[in-house]
Amino acid sequence: MNRTRGISLLAFFLLSVLSLNAQPGYVDGRPVAHHRMACRDEGIVLRYGDGPDSCDTYGAREAVVNQEGDRYYLFYDGAGKDGWIACLAESRDLRNWTKRGLVLELGKPGSNDAKSASSPWVIKENDTWHMFYVGTPNATPPPYRIPAFPYLTMKAQSRSLAGPWKKQYDVVALPPKENSFYTVTSSPGFIVRQGNEYLQFFSGATQEGKTIKRTLGIARTKDLNASWKIDEKPIFPLDEQVENSSVFFDTKTKTWYLFTNHIGINSKREEYTDAIWVYWTKDLNRWRSEDKAIVLDATNSIWAKGTIGMPTVIQVGNRLALLYDAAEGPSTSHMRRSIGLAWMELPLKLSH
Repeated sequence: MNRTRGISLLAFFLLSVLSLNAQPGYVDGRPVAHHRMACRDEGIVLRYGDGPDSCDTYGAREAVVNQEGDRYYLFYDGAGKDGWIACLAESRDLRNWTKRGLVLELGKPGSNDAKSASSPWVIKENDTWHMFYVGTPNATPPPYRIPAFPYLTMKAQSRSLAGPWKKQYDVVALPPKENSFYTVTSSPGFIVRQGNEYLQFFSGATQEGKTIKRTLGIARTKDLNASWKIDEKPIFPLDEQVENSSVFFDTKTKTWYLFTNHIGINSKREEYTDAIWVYWTKDLNRWRSEDKAIVLDATNSIWAKGTIGMPTVIQVGNRLALLYDAAEGPSTSHMRRSIGLAWMELPLKLSH
């Protein structure tokens, strides 16, 4: 065989493989992830529509998993008859869930959680569970009542994950700030205790005209019932377009992993949650936008070929379980989402 022709064929083959593995670019040039992490999807484990008192009639999304003893507690946003409100489900195996219904209620008219009380992240200190949830005074009209800016962090506490939860309106955990990366969104995320300080990986967003830019930041506190001090700069540039966080520390490799949902954009310039990304670092306080990979998107989800939303992870033996929300088929809608389950082997590794 002609040597030049052989090299050309080899180059063509390599380029073909790379093009299959690489994420295609976006119409507005927002960054892409050039790697993938090995992840096997299992499918839907909690379907929307049959929650107590119509709590998830129009959808179930933004799952947050916690474990106490041999039981898993899953908080999720139920899009119900009154709005998007945090619901609870319980399981012993992450596959079979018993829905318990609402754990929060909407605030009174005029309050910061009058239109939504959702997406709760919790941490236990001594014998008290502290909850940080999303509140907003704005939402779209019925029946869907999709929460609208601003997204604010509200506070509640309980002696049990199952509740009852007592709201603490006097605690302004993450107040928005003008001329910052969190002017329209300062919503809660995963909390890590480091020494005598807590670090919260919260979602920040700002709006420039019709353009919304999203990223993650770190807020710090030593008192869970006080306002948090927010780092001046986010951990990723605003054009990363990521929101929500679930953090995992791999003890074997001494590496921190941050799972988040990415906001993509289609040819019609319509934005939607298109993938779950993961970032990694050895230093919890220092992250690089280059160190990232796609975990789950339309190519490896067995049921969602359009929108794929917020992730939450928890270790089960020598595997990492990933729960996430998505819509079946090619839909990119906010509504009619269910919760799926996927798995990653530990230690975590890139597939290519």
